[in-house]
Amino acid sequence: MTTRTPPRGIPTDAAATAPALGPRTWAAIILIGLVGQLAWVIENMYLNLFVYETVSTDPGVIAWMVAASAIAATVATLIVGAWSDRMGRRRELIAGGYLAWGAVTAAFGLVGAPDAAAAAAPVLIGAVVAIIALDCVMSFIGSGANDAAFAAWVTDSTVPANRGRVDGWLATMPLVAMLLVFVLLDPMTQAGQWPAFFALVGGVTAATGVVAWFLVRDRGVAPREQHVLRAVVEGLRPATVRREPALFLTLAIWCVIGISSQVFIPFVLIYLRYSLALEASAIALGIVLVLASALSVVGGRVMDRVGKERFLLPAVGVFVAGLVAMTFVRDFAWVIVAATFMMAGMMASIAAVSAMTRDQTPADRAGGVQGARMLMAVMLPMVIGPAIGAAVISGAAHSYVELGREHPVPGPEIFPVAALVLVAVPVLAALRTRVLRRAADAGAPAPAATDAADAGDTTDAAEETRA
Repeated sequence: MTTRTPPRGIPTDAAATAPALGPRTWAAIILIGLVGQLAWVIENMYLNLFVYETVSTDPGVIAWMVAASAIAATVATLIVGAWSDRMGRRRELIAGGYLAWGAVTAAFGLVGAPDAAAAAAPVLIGAVVAIIALDCVMSFIGSGANDAAFAAWVTDSTVPANRGRVDGWLATMPLVAMLLVFVLLDPMTQAGQWPAFFALVGGVTAATGVVAWFLVRDRGVAPREQHVLRAVVEGLRPATVRREPALFLTLAIWCVIGISSQVFIPFVLIYLRYSLALEASAIALGIVLVLASALSVVGGRVMDRVGKERFLLPAVGVFVAGLVAMTFVRDFAWVIVAATFMMAGMMASIAAVSAMTRDQTPADRAGGVQGARMLMAVMLPMVIGPAIGAAVISGAAHSYVELGREHPVPGPEIFPVAALVLVAVPVLAALRTRVLRRAADAGAPAPAATDAADAGDTTDAAEETRA
């Protein structure tokens, strides 16, 4: 009888004995993760609303802005991720990056937006170009700090047996951030107080950079001698993809989930406010986000028990069910029910594939892998998804009339189209499982992504015991 070595990512009994993360590590994960997502909510949703209300109602403008910022974010993550590997440190990049990120976010309040109904075409074009350029700068800085340095530090600080729980919590951060913005800050946007809105979020982000300097502790990852640009190229070469097929199939699954999400996410706030005309849209979203966040945390614990691979497809199924339901619901109560399934399924799917990606990450390339992750999980979805959404919106031709002018609005068609994209997930998941089992049969070694994390947890626990 032959004993089969479990492949990477396949759950074992080790999950029951996962090392405990210290309070300092948890505090850093929650605070830095939450504030980073708070800044991304502004960039991904409210900046779109800002442009829609003050510059142009053309969905193509939003699609172009989302795509440009995604490219800038990917370039930043590729460079900063490889740089952090070469340094063997993440702390300076997280703290300094959040400081700069906050300053640029606050600067959006200084960008003048013309009256779209009265301004001449050159003025409108200038305003669009200025906002897109500033958005690209913000995305570059924010992605370097959050998507590259912080994401790599989380990988350094965790092990496969506790990543489901950690990524379950991290998956709730976008929802909690949206909730905070909708409840506390949305009234400012409805009153047109955009400068104060951007200044407040920017100030919180910058303050988190200061706190991160004292909170984050590097995990003793050995610096890489490879040059940064060479490491960037190496991480994307076809030979690297062939050498690590499970990693890139995992990222391909993440790419599909991301494309589906980006078909509707940039337009969902506009849809609720202008298409469904929900007067209490902020309250509805607040309820949805609380429920979806709670379900995501519970899902993270379930994931660690049943295994990430077994958890993924049911989570995607819940996501699809919520998207289909959103196609038909119109009133307040049913929007809450459908949107809760949609957002909980989306976050659970992302948490699963995020934890699977960490399990496949080589210990000495945690920063470099963030570049490939950003390319496939963020840039491609943010280029392809909004373009699909904008095309669907333009084709459906829904609109409303205000002051004698007709304005296009998103329709419910964006949701079934987003669900259709997810058909590719089961196919990619089956291919990934086949690759993992072949590697196990060939006696491939387990990933070496636990040593630094274990050392970090020991150091963290010792420091907190002394404190």
